[in-house]
Amino acid sequence: MRHRISEFVVGLLFGLGLILSGMTDPGKVSGFLDLAGPWDPSLAMVMGGAIGVGFFAFAFAKKRTVNFLGGALHLPKSHEIDKPLVVGAMLFGAGWGLAGFCPGPALVSLASGQIKGAWFVAFMLAGMQVYEVWSRRSLPSQ
Repeated sequence: MRHRISEFVVGLLFGLGLILSGMTDPGKVSGFLDLAGPWDPSLAMVMGGAIGVGFFAFAFAKKRTVNFLGGALHLPKSHEIDKPLVVGAMLFGAGWGLAGFCPGPALVSLASGQIKGAWFVAFMLAGMQVYEVWSRRSLPSQ
């Protein structure tokens, strides 16, 4: 139960951060990506802050074997840049640019009742399902 409460609190904090920074507004993302129009650099500041926090958090986590609640700590082991990673990153970026959402803000938007968030999440889940079916058929077993 303690784990679920901490997961809820961290998720709530993340969602509030997205709302306060304006990242649940697709127009904010479009304003950042539209270099020819009235450019909005605020997304760069949010990303920079996230990268800074992540850098120090991962450096700290690499020295640990358990998380703060005593559970196993699973960090990515691969450092390989392969075709599925590059294609996935391109699809993520294209979806982000076209819709103005990435998964976190889309889920917050869905929870707040925004129809655009609902559409994005529906298509995101469909894309995840397509990938699962495709990967079972074409990727070597690991």
